[in-house]
Amino acid sequence: MKKKYILAIGLPMFVSPIVFAQDTTRVTELTPVEIIEQQRADLMRMPQVRGTEIYAGKKNEVINMAGSSADLSTNNSRQIFSKVPGLSIWENDGSGIQTGIATRGLSPNRSWEFNVRQNGYDISSEVFGYPEAYYAPPTEALQRIEIIRGAGSLQYGPQFGGLLNYVTKTHLGNKPLSVESYQTIGSYGLLNSFNAIGGKVNKFSYYAYFHNRSADGWRQNSAYKTQTGAINMTYDFNEKWSLNAEYSRMNYVSQQAGGLSDSMFFADARQSHRERNWFSTPWNSAALKLTYKPNENTLLNINVFGTLAERNSVGFTRAITIADTINTAIGSYNPRQVDRDYYKNYGVEVRAIRHYSFLGRKSALSGGVRAYYGNTRRDQAGIGTTGMGYDLAIAQLQNGFEFARSLNFITQNAAAFVENMFQLTDKLTVTPGVRYEFIRSTALGRINASGNGDINEQQRDRNVILAGLGAEYAITETSNFYANFSQGFRPVLFSELTPSATIDVIDQNLKDATGYNLDFGFRGSLLKNNLRFDVGAFRLFYDNRIGTISQNGNPFRTNIGASMSQGIESYVELEVLRLIQPKITKIGVSVFGNYAYVDARYTRWDNPNVDFVNNRVENAPQHILRTGLNAKAKGFTATVQYNYISEVFTDAANTIDPNATSTTGVLPAYSLIDLNLAYQINENYHFRAGVNNLTDAVYATRRAGGYPGPGLLPGTGRTFYLTVGVKF
Repeated sequence: MKKKYILAIGLPMFVSPIVFAQDTTRVTELTPVEIIEQQRADLMRMPQVRGTEIYAGKKNEVINMAGSSADLSTNNSRQIFSKVPGLSIWENDGSGIQTGIATRGLSPNRSWEFNVRQNGYDISSEVFGYPEAYYAPPTEALQRIEIIRGAGSLQYGPQFGGLLNYVTKTHLGNKPLSVESYQTIGSYGLLNSFNAIGGKVNKFSYYAYFHNRSADGWRQNSAYKTQTGAINMTYDFNEKWSLNAEYSRMNYVSQQAGGLSDSMFFADARQSHRERNWFSTPWNSAALKLTYKPNENTLLNINVFGTLAERNSVGFTRAITIADTINTAIGSYNPRQVDRDYYKNYGVEVRAIRHYSFLGRKSALSGGVRAYYGNTRRDQAGIGTTGMGYDLAIAQLQNGFEFARSLNFITQNAAAFVENMFQLTDKLTVTPGVRYEFIRSTALGRINASGNGDINEQQRDRNVILAGLGAEYAITETSNFYANFSQGFRPVLFSELTPSATIDVIDQNLKDATGYNLDFGFRGSLLKNNLRFDVGAFRLFYDNRIGTISQNGNPFRTNIGASMSQGIESYVELEVLRLIQPKITKIGVSVFGNYAYVDARYTRWDNPNVDFVNNRVENAPQHILRTGLNAKAKGFTATVQYNYISEVFTDAANTIDPNATSTTGVLPAYSLIDLNLAYQINENYHFRAGVNNLTDAVYATRRAGGYPGPGLLPGTGRTFYLTVGVKF
């Protein structure tokens, strides 16, 4: 059964060395239908061990893109992650360029509570000081997406959300040259083109793609154009040594429609009053991975990686109550603000695993070390042009400076971890682990252009030890109970190390956030794999949250308290027709339900002026429900998905009525329906069509205080798409 599972998930390049040593008689027990059907399942689980990594006892999800019925042309997150319970999603950007997701009451802001990786290496702006993920690969290029909840803090780094890892394709079939191409047209000028080549030649395999997407956007002033390209190459020297190299490049320019007041939103959510706001993030990421397998029980990976990227914005970012119109005093629009970040990050990770015999059963010891250097240069509050288009030129100096604020942040990190999966009985595994982190954060520069704007170099060192314990108990061959406790940690961010104005005061005893994730549940499949499920409970404790209070008449940035998130995360899917008639393979009807209850509240509030204890945490919907029906027959597939998200508070005070600028206030609950259709001829021709937000519901998932423009940010209304794809 274990061999069947490993083959069925369709990940041959990651299969344990032990599997390759198995005799072929067991492999032939799998019928072609069984392999194909399981490969096309869109949600799977990690095996207990894969490569150098241990997943036993950890809550995780694997989204298999080959089986996904989602709208891939715009990276539609609510559809791609539809079966991942408890996922809250910001949906204010219809371009799909960035992904904003979170779990367990955390903030979805550019997925910054996750350790975001591509093929196992970091791709965020800066892992510790500014962990926002501006880059996301096009989903047509992905083989799968891996999510590990808070238990991922030991193997990958101390983020409370855990791991989000995009795994790209490495080749197309076993021929020397294969091609795949997907062309999409859609509402509001959507043109999406994805083209790739790949193959295998003896010991060499490769995959390269170019992606281009552009649209006018559902809202006014929301046009965008993005281009992404990548190449991935692997050379297997022999059975022991292999070398992989990859490079990704993204560049886009996106017009930012900005926020709305609540009255504007309910009158016409498509309107925009900011046509001069623009955003761009040129992004380069590369990695070189050496793999050594001296024998069936030992595996070593050395991964060297780096990111060279920017974050650029220009616009009129005043409150929505201030119109961006001609200033009669100067006879033109007001100058726009220019902000620029430059990221230069590189590191190396070395991981190894050893399988060994313990109590007559095979256990596994995994460990690794990491060294990382990140440099961020942040230039802000430059006086830009009065024009309309994307233009980063500085039109006016401020006391001789191009930017009023110019800061340099440096992070130096060294880490080591070890985990051991003890196979105590045929059914029970226990996995203790520990991680050590050394983090040095340095900040220096200028916070404004005045004579006293310079700040002295600030440096913070911390030595952190995190511990965790996981367990897994098999009930049947395809189901198990799991439980895990893992400590979490989040260092003070760059923006929290330095004041935003000269009157701001930073607490010299500012503490890093600490806490833990605890989860347990029952998962797997029953009824001959016709019932798949993962039902569990969780608790997330988040201590030393950072905020601003008033002290002696001045803003004082300090630790403001603690929060606790707890609840349930459940996913159930039933193959209805196959349960009734097991011999049916060419037609099928399945239904799934994904529901999470998240009770995220402040448990301690350290501000003496107010008491927010027991208030709900901002950006944390209490109820998240996604459910759907999938029907297929002779190459045709139809999927209907329903989404319900309960109301969300946008500040710790749990403000109900919006303020004058619409930056605070409750976000109402909303429901959405999506319809996706697909038709496949052989393995070569693919047709997809769909309607997103079928009922044209008006909804919002976010309020912004700054970029992409203060105010209420609407979600996207009804849109259509049609995709034609070929593979040969």
